[in-house]
Amino acid sequence: MEDIDKLLGEMQLYGQENKIPIINEKGKPALVEAVRQKRPHRVLEIGTAIGYSTLLIAREAADDVKIDTLELSEERAEIAQAYISRSVYKDRIKIHIGDAGEIITALSGKYDFVFIDAAKGQYPDYFRKLYPLLSADGMIVADNVLFRGYVMGNREYPRRFKTIVKRLREYIALVSNTPEFATVIKEDGDGLAISQRLMVECDNQ
Repeated sequence: MEDIDKLLGEMQLYGQENKIPIINEKGKPALVEAVRQKRPHRVLEIGTAIGYSTLLIAREAADDVKIDTLELSEERAEIAQAYISRSVYKDRIKIHIGDAGEIITALSGKYDFVFIDAAKGQYPDYFRKLYPLLSADGMIVADNVLFRGYVMGNREYPRRFKTIVKRLREYIALVSNTPEFATVIKEDGDGLAISQRLMVECDNQ
């Protein structure tokens, strides 16, 4: 099996050369920090691309981590599988190919960490569908929530981004205004929303 850091470096170069979006270099430390803090055992990733963030998460997670990662593009999933197969985590990662919104509803069990980096306009839908799968103290990290600086504040955005900006604002409102979540918006890179679900003690009286 290949050295994971060397493999990640190769993948980063491939992503840059082929203009395949992987997690922003400035946003990467925030994701790594969140995974290290959580040390998750079961991970759901929405948006595999070439598997860069998948392996990044696997490297920082618990030793027994299992990852389900969802990818719409068969071509990208194939590239991701080729990279993942060269890593020590190859038996711990399963790629599901197809529409994430549909796949999520077919999954079962509980995930203690979710990373969302897929169709920005679908973030609120993803949240509502994955909510029943989130463990009592689960964490959700969503990438690109500030989308080029258009989401927060009054900066004008091109008409073609109207739906994306609207949905990302809706997502931020969802995770910020749901009392059982503590959400921090990191402005690193293109913006990450880190939402920690708060364990609520049951009142047995």
